[in-house]
Amino acid sequence: MKFTDTFGVRWYGLSYAIGMLLGWSVLRWMSSTGRSPLNKIQIDNFATAIILGLLVGGRVGHVAFYEPHLFTHFSSSFPFWGLLEIHRGGMSSHGGIIGIAIACIWFGRRNNVSILHLGDLACLVAPIGVGLGRLANWVNGELWGKPLDVASQQAPPWWSVKYPAEMFEPGFWQRLKPEELDGLKKAASAIAVRTGDAAKDLPQILHDACYAGNQQIIDVVAPFLTARYPSNFIQAFTDGVVLLAAVAIVWLRPRKPGTIFGTFFLTYGILRVFSEQFRVPDPDIFTVGPVTLPMILSGAMVAVGVGAITFAARSSATPLGGLLPRSSTT
Repeated sequence: MKFTDTFGVRWYGLSYAIGMLLGWSVLRWMSSTGRSPLNKIQIDNFATAIILGLLVGGRVGHVAFYEPHLFTHFSSSFPFWGLLEIHRGGMSSHGGIIGIAIACIWFGRRNNVSILHLGDLACLVAPIGVGLGRLANWVNGELWGKPLDVASQQAPPWWSVKYPAEMFEPGFWQRLKPEELDGLKKAASAIAVRTGDAAKDLPQILHDACYAGNQQIIDVVAPFLTARYPSNFIQAFTDGVVLLAAVAIVWLRPRKPGTIFGTFFLTYGILRVFSEQFRVPDPDIFTVGPVTLPMILSGAMVAVGVGAITFAARSSATPLGGLLPRSSTT
């Protein structure tokens, strides 16, 4: 829902808001049931800290990893600095995780609370927002999956995904036959006459009609779009459902601080390396052969996760948490 051309309710922002609200509710429950030594005021302050860490880390991480030129990009229009142009999109999950980690360290030292326990709490709720964010990526038509093999393009499986934004890609129109191009032009002209969008160019008219749910236009356009792996849904499942299940299962019973943090990093890193196999790498981003930057960052997360689990296992700290009913854990 847009209020102006550049301001409105965005699906990505909405997913973040819902994820934060659900995460905050879980943390409050952990406090009220004695599963965390933090009181409700501390939980509220901690939730605020990790939200800020997520937003700042996610944005700075995206710019640092994928669009570093935005650090030095300034304009005469609000918000004047490329780093702050969050209305144009661009959040990094790895950057958000780093931001949350920094928030945990800051809050723990400031309030004399176990940093590892704070990390456990944050990692318990993080998969909720990550999974919802992947679904928002799909709604926004971004982070495309890799194309299916040539044989599958003729009769794509039901689970494949096609993106109308492909019509904006270089070379799309050049590969069409004259009669195919004429058919799309006629369809766009009919839409333009009916909606008064004649000022828009051909790809934009067809793109907007597809997202408006015009089935007639969808049927005309779809045969010319590339069938792809549903990478958004794959990563919503791995980074959301599977990751949440992993940390929840490990924390069914009280664990030493750092165990859940380590489980999250280890599991997320492995799952992300797997799911990246189905996603088109970001253009002009550092790669080493088939290994992309997200894979490299995920590999580092695996190492951190193993280290955290090992450290927690050797520590003498008292186990905390436990998601099972209290009577079942005693």
